[in-house]
Amino acid sequence: MLAPDAHPSLPAALIACHECDLLQTEPVLAPGETARCARCGAFLARNPPDSVDRSLALCLAAAILYLIANVYPLVGLEMQGQRVEVTLAGALLILWRDGMQPVAALVGVTTLVFPLLELAMILVVLVPLRLGRVSPRLAPFFRLVRAVKPWSMVEVFLLGMLVSLVKLSHLADVILGAAFWAMAALIVVLTLAGRAFDSRLLWQTPVIENSP
Repeated sequence: MLAPDAHPSLPAALIACHECDLLQTEPVLAPGETARCARCGAFLARNPPDSVDRSLALCLAAAILYLIANVYPLVGLEMQGQRVEVTLAGALLILWRDGMQPVAALVGVTTLVFPLLELAMILVVLVPLRLGRVSPRLAPFFRLVRAVKPWSMVEVFLLGMLVSLVKLSHLADVILGAAFWAMAALIVVLTLAGRAFDSRLLWQTPVIENSP
């Protein structure tokens, strides 16, 4: 649906288009509805049904997938009856021992540290919303979550690993482990969690000040 034109008597319900900067009245959206700019048609807002509950459930599923991705083997190679499997932590350790410390550190930060940090920060935002206890510092913290997200590069790591495995496939049988599929599912689940969350709830939920 298109957002109605701006109304001077409703300053608290105004929203600016990120594409054409048109200031217009933010419409009341039913669950599942999406608002678009009245002038350029750009996306303004959506009202996902059961936003907090769905986002929280997806984030908990992502936490389980993250644990599986770091516990179970990532990939295995089988050649002449010999099978070797490696976990993500084991692969980073091999890179470090082979003198590629910068590469090991970069892969570790982008595939281990930042995804975990993103998950933790999302849960810190969602749990207070679910309990109806919103801190005044929650909105700036959510902006920090959005800033950290681009540094979580699990999909880049998986793509690079797939390219390497294709080149090795003529030398040995490549076996994708449970951790590989868990990391692939983690990308999908985190994307769905982001789409399910309505960030407007951070400003619509009453703020509870901390007592001194």
